[in-house]
Amino acid sequence: MERTVQVLSASMYEYIKTVVPAERILFQEPLSKYTTFRVGGEAECLILIQDEEELVKLVPYLNRIEQEYFILGNGSNLLVGDKGYRGIVLKLDGQMEEIRVEGTRITAKAGALLSRIAAAARENGLTGMEFAAGIPGSIGGGVVMNAGAYDGEMKQIVESVRGLDREGQILTLDNATMEFGYRTSAIKNRPIIVLEVVLQLAEGDREAIGARMEELAQLRRSKQPLEYPSAGSTFKRPEGNYAGKLIMDAGMRGYRIGGAQVSDKHCGFIVNTGKATAADIKEVIEEVQERVKTRFHVTLEPEIVFLGDF
Repeated sequence: MERTVQVLSASMYEYIKTVVPAERILFQEPLSKYTTFRVGGEAECLILIQDEEELVKLVPYLNRIEQEYFILGNGSNLLVGDKGYRGIVLKLDGQMEEIRVEGTRITAKAGALLSRIAAAARENGLTGMEFAAGIPGSIGGGVVMNAGAYDGEMKQIVESVRGLDREGQILTLDNATMEFGYRTSAIKNRPIIVLEVVLQLAEGDREAIGARMEELAQLRRSKQPLEYPSAGSTFKRPEGNYAGKLIMDAGMRGYRIGGAQVSDKHCGFIVNTGKATAADIKEVIEEVQERVKTRFHVTLEPEIVFLGDF
């Protein structure tokens, strides 16, 4: 109990144990295990959330006592500081990764991986989600940022989103209410947590769907540095241009600080070559932004989320 008191008050810990078993409440947990960059310090407390009911009970409580927390899916769009996160991380797990297929609709809990949902679509002969097969994130984060690739985006297939607000009320937002834009949505900067997403797909030919997915996978393998940990595309695409081209034209291909590097294969990716720290990656991001701004007068906006202390 000594370690828990440093992070949570005794009363907080006792309440949380009424919602989640003690074995799923982890302390000083390395967040590098949970992010695709494979860097970052410890979370003071990480709770493995296995169903919707646990979130519905915990989130309003944490808001009421003004306890800082962060919802973690696949950690594919996240850079955690080396000094860690002084708060509670709620990691979606268990039933929060469930996928159901009914006719041409797929209902997925927020923690379900986009790649698994795309595979379920293929297996059931449903087309429309081929673009997402190689996106390394969960659907919760995917709808918040309107994830996309190869001319596809979540906006095209989302029918509705069930979310949880700060007070514990469950809301249903249809596609129009989500106000999807380029790498954004109506809930990106609002305190609404995605619980579940309903996708509307179309009947298609299973073999053709599989062939398209394999075609896109080959494109990714040939153009993206999949052999290294990264968070995918580091920057949003600036209007009328491409981040990777601007970075390359600024002479930054292969630019390196410590173990963090602008990819030789695709300059839009910053990769962990093996022993990068979060500080290394953040410094490379900032140097890239500065050089592109100086040379082309274009501000590159990161796609990734920064969490914790660097």
